[in-house]
Amino acid sequence: MVDLTPTHARAVLLHAAGFDRSWPDGPAGVQAVLDALEWIQLDPIDRVGCNADLVVGARVDGVRRGDVHTHLRGRSFEHFAKERCVIHARHFAHYRAQAVETPWWRNSERMRKVPDEVLADVLAEVAERGPLASQELSGRGRVEPMDWSGWSGTGRLEALALEVLWTRCAVVVSGRDGRGRRLYDVPERVLSAAAMAPPPAEPFAETMVLARVRTAGLLSRAGGPQWSMLASARTDGTVERLMAAGQLAEVRVGGRPYLVRPEDLARDVTAVLGAVQGVAAVLGPLDPLVWDRRLLRDAFDFDYLWEVYKPAAQRRWGYYVCPLLLGGTLTARVEGRRAGKVLRIERRWGVADERQVDRALARLGALNNCETVDTSSCDRQ
Repeated sequence: MVDLTPTHARAVLLHAAGFDRSWPDGPAGVQAVLDALEWIQLDPIDRVGCNADLVVGARVDGVRRGDVHTHLRGRSFEHFAKERCVIHARHFAHYRAQAVETPWWRNSERMRKVPDEVLADVLAEVAERGPLASQELSGRGRVEPMDWSGWSGTGRLEALALEVLWTRCAVVVSGRDGRGRRLYDVPERVLSAAAMAPPPAEPFAETMVLARVRTAGLLSRAGGPQWSMLASARTDGTVERLMAAGQLAEVRVGGRPYLVRPEDLARDVTAVLGAVQGVAAVLGPLDPLVWDRRLLRDAFDFDYLWEVYKPAAQRRWGYYVCPLLLGGTLTARVEGRRAGKVLRIERRWGVADERQVDRALARLGALNNCETVDTSSCDRQ
């Protein structure tokens, strides 16, 4: 097994994340990012743009927060990949044929709570009236909410039925309304040819593992959240079959084994690192480049924690702290918030070239449609 140097590992990761290439501006760039990354992880918290906004905004000029859902309408659907993601429409037929169910999502428990006739009735309403938000469905009574460690589910029977239909790919999220609510519709109306395609011949697990490695660059064999709904494929022989076929290879970084595509392993390290020298961007907390926190330490010597869901007293850095990617390095981080037309940078950590930092913050301000970036009260540590 090959031991990768940190420099080589950085090159693999930066290429997989798309930072060594130029992207078209505006809508074409948003679409190109999804073409390359396959999926973009979602999170609803919006301090300086939601995570999907930040992922696209770090790569593409001429985009604003919310453009992801606008420009990917009809080209994507939402489901579980690496947690809940916007997923390229090319994968929809595979998902629908698989009827993906992550065990921890407990869809079987949902189905026990929802009668078949209610599912059929809700599906008919979406087909007739969609796209529509769950709150716009006709009322069908109450159901005991589900609970996950304090996170309470819906108590509306029609909304629970919609969740089951969404998991089965009988309905899809077609976009967001002006209030940020998910809009549901039938796939035949939203995705057209992608929705009508027959199931691919390739096994679902093999297709998705290859796609996951392509997006991650280096995927830990030890498991972790980056495997998510593919956890069983890590140990059921899928990985070994792909390695035997020459589609995946195994390497070590910092003594830990990772999966990589052979073509990415053979890529010119110097060319990749040279191409990223001009990059100056604030990364989303769930950007593919920072999925694996241990790998970040081994490849970039950067310790990153996203602490938004931690109690304040347990946070080392802060509530919504984002890394700065500057010239292919991760040496700094910032925390800020949007206040009308002003992007206020509240705290900053690390040492970095000030001109690159200014460029990264200006890019973030433009994404948030801000006219000014205010660093006057920034606490620098």
